[in-house]
Amino acid sequence: MTRQRLLVVALLLVALAVIAALVLAPRLGRHAVLSGYIEGEPLYLAAPVAGTVTAMYVVRGQDVAAGAKLFVVDPQQPLSARDQAAAEVAAAQAQAIDARKGQRPLELAVLDANIAAAEARARDAEAALRRVSVLTAKGFDSKAALDDAKANAQNAEAQVKAAKKQRDVGTLGAREDLIRAADARVRQAQAGLIGAAARLSDNAPVAVSAARVEDVFFQQGEWAPANQPILSLLPDSRIKVRFFVPEAALSAYRVGGVVRFACDGCAKGLTAKIAYISPRPEFTPPVIYSREARDRLVYLVEAQPSMRLNPGQPVDVEPLGEPRK
Repeated sequence: MTRQRLLVVALLLVALAVIAALVLAPRLGRHAVLSGYIEGEPLYLAAPVAGTVTAMYVVRGQDVAAGAKLFVVDPQQPLSARDQAAAEVAAAQAQAIDARKGQRPLELAVLDANIAAAEARARDAEAALRRVSVLTAKGFDSKAALDDAKANAQNAEAQVKAAKKQRDVGTLGAREDLIRAADARVRQAQAGLIGAAARLSDNAPVAVSAARVEDVFFQQGEWAPANQPILSLLPDSRIKVRFFVPEAALSAYRVGGVVRFACDGCAKGLTAKIAYISPRPEFTPPVIYSREARDRLVYLVEAQPSMRLNPGQPVDVEPLGEPRK
């Protein structure tokens, strides 16, 4: 009976040892890594005006190079605006050229006639002043009449000066204000033309960098509202490794530093350059939740990988430093 009990106890001990080995061995043999995943930030491209998608050059999932054509929205409206702006530039430039030419011969003839008329009025007023002066000196006219005659003569002389000054405006040097105003209108019209040309190019955008077409929301022939995304691009530069660093090990990480990481089916020796470290801690997010990481304060770190990866793919990052004990 005693022998049987010893056998049962021995079997129980063996079973406990096996269970302990199965539970503890993976943990003891596991290499310390930081859990993370690949994150992508797509760009959403739209047109500033509503219209029909007249051309779609890409399909979903396609890789495109920098400068590749993507789509075209009916350019008629911005094209008309650009042509109108170009016409306004031409008109403003013509006015500026016209301002530099001075007065026309016909305009100068009218001004000369105005001067002659003013001089004639001035001679009449001077003659009247002499007559009234003689009559006033002999007592045949009042002093008030003499004052009126003097005022009329002075007013006539002022009109002669004003007419001559207006005639002088016909020279180029006296038209500087008019020329400056014309040049300002030219610059204003040119700025409007640049804006209209930019709006026209916005209706046919190109890829700003190498990217993957993540999705296409409107196909050729469909009508797209203004500012409504027509397709989304995932540039290589906007794919990043996101992982979480324990608070105690954060001091080992710096923007610009390099980390090594691995993922299923990926090449060996992948690296990424740290581009962002969150200034605020957070609890381990559910996306990397595990029993070992439960209730642990961590900091989000983002790093730029050296190759294109798929968003959502889990990764294991080699830690740069050991947590403080």
